[in-house]
Amino acid sequence: MSGLNVLFLESFYGGSHREFADGLVQHSRHRIALHTLPARFWRWRMRGAALHFARAVARPQEFDLLLATDLMNVADLKAVWGAHCPPILLYVHENQLSYPTPEGEQKDFQFAFTDIASALAADAMVFNSRYHRDAYFAALPEVLRRMPEYEPAWIPDALAAKARVLYPGCRLPGADAEVRSVGAGPPLVIWNHRWEFDKQPAAFFAALREVQRAGVAFRVALLGENAQYVPKEFMAAREWLGERVVQYGYLPGRDAYLAWLRRGAVVVSTAVQENFGISVVEAAAAGCHPLLPSRLAYPEVIPAPHHEACLYEDGDDLARRLIALLANPPVSPPPGLAAAMQRYSWTCLAAEYDSLFDECARAR
Repeated sequence: MSGLNVLFLESFYGGSHREFADGLVQHSRHRIALHTLPARFWRWRMRGAALHFARAVARPQEFDLLLATDLMNVADLKAVWGAHCPPILLYVHENQLSYPTPEGEQKDFQFAFTDIASALAADAMVFNSRYHRDAYFAALPEVLRRMPEYEPAWIPDALAAKARVLYPGCRLPGADAEVRSVGAGPPLVIWNHRWEFDKQPAAFFAALREVQRAGVAFRVALLGENAQYVPKEFMAAREWLGERVVQYGYLPGRDAYLAWLRRGAVVVSTAVQENFGISVVEAAAAGCHPLLPSRLAYPEVIPAPHHEACLYEDGDDLARRLIALLANPPVSPPPGLAAAMQRYSWTCLAAEYDSLFDECARAR
């Protein structure tokens, strides 16, 4: 099939969503028209983004395929467009069935049912890891059982039949991660995740406290995006870390961001929710030594030969490993890990996405 006209609707154009969208548009052989909304007010995006896009796209029938991501109600869009709606491929970055709830809040199951309705309306759905797919389908029956009667027990089988896994492509530094600029000074610890509760920053700063108590010298770059406010953990850490903080806040320029990764010695994750981990893949490809929880998507994303060096069990294990690495500079990443991350580059994955688009367009 020759190149398709693909309509890509991204209702939360920021972070990993933006990185995925920009990379796909850049590397696909198909013609992709990208329509976006800013990455804020996620609850309202799920409620109303489809109604915005329904009018923002004048002639949906001119597209061969609709690619939509998960923070919107695809079923609403399909209902408004009716026969003009192209075949729908739903890409699931995260989901509200298995997503953790902040401490002190109650889970709002209306958003989980929005996710279910979107999946039912789609012709195919793609998860960004096997871990994510499995977590979704493990949570699905529990969500459906919350209905007091007439539980639609047929839904898991219907969705499983259209679900598959395809890792998100990443725009990575070249495989020659040895081209680094570590520079002088103590080893640099990288935090390049969202400044939100599900990345558990308090656990990260607790580990750095243990490094400080051990008398080990280090610096830290606090990268990553935050929403409308700066979490208190970051404000407090900036005070006690003092001059150890050499970068504080999001860097909008990608070149500047990659430059910090190339200076990094260690990248740490303390997340309680991670369905893939683009930021960790980027840092590892740039030559950082990852220290990651031995759960979530990390054991899948990090090749098995590197698990012993890269995956920790709990907070005490993280602090012990971090002290051991930083106390003996220069820190060397596991041999071959940076090159192994290239399997997630768009160079390797773009053809798989293009083939999937062809298949979904033909199936209708």
